[in-house]
Amino acid sequence: MSLKRQNAIMQAVRARGSCSITDLATELDVSTETIRRNIPPLLAMGVLTRFHGGVMVPEGREEPPFQRRMHINYMAKKAVAETVRAHIRDGDSLILDNGTTSAYVAEALLNHSSLTVITHSVQIAYRLSARNGNRVFMAGGELSGEDGTANGPSVISFIQQFQVRYAILSVAGISLDGEFGNFHLFEADFAQAALQQAQETWIIADESKFRREAPVKVCQLGAVDAIVTSAPPPAPFATRCAEEGVKILLPETGRSTNSAKDD
Repeated sequence: MSLKRQNAIMQAVRARGSCSITDLATELDVSTETIRRNIPPLLAMGVLTRFHGGVMVPEGREEPPFQRRMHINYMAKKAVAETVRAHIRDGDSLILDNGTTSAYVAEALLNHSSLTVITHSVQIAYRLSARNGNRVFMAGGELSGEDGTANGPSVISFIQQFQVRYAILSVAGISLDGEFGNFHLFEADFAQAALQQAQETWIIADESKFRREAPVKVCQLGAVDAIVTSAPPPAPFATRCAEEGVKILLPETGRSTNSAKDD
């Protein structure tokens, strides 16, 4: 089964609300048997339901914007999260931002214990607080109605009180020359402050973020220690990583393509 194909199935169904198996096979240019093999995991996760001859998005009220974004490229985001999970140890300390990939990281860490987590995201705090001896520190500020994120200068002041092992940060776009960007100024401000408080900074980004334009600069490649992504990045970017000594962590092996900064 292919994570990329399951993601394509999910996006096609969400665009229409429902699709027959035949329509999905035609749209994705694969056999109906290929579609049938890739559907069971989506049914098991509850993101699709079956009807005679096809699948559909589960009925219910309109999802909040954050939950809708959780579905976009969700298989790739889960793969990124599982790669992060393999490297985080019980007792580690980390800063997590408000991205949907960060929320998947929080879910992947549910069985870890004694973590210290600093965040400004209600979504992150809810997933990890009161579990396995974890300590979650939630920054205060004006709460966004879209994603339950605290914003404002008090958030930056709050995270500057902590020193952590990892800053794990999502971005909206990655240029091939090694610049990371976000869509909103405060998200970039948060990331810039977080990386100053961490021994290591990891960028978490599924493969769709490469070559994607994002107007607000976060940092350059040399400011980070690792890129955790769902598939090998474009060759020019991988070359830049090798030059800068930045690890590229990929799913399944969870191993770096560059050992210059490995422990």
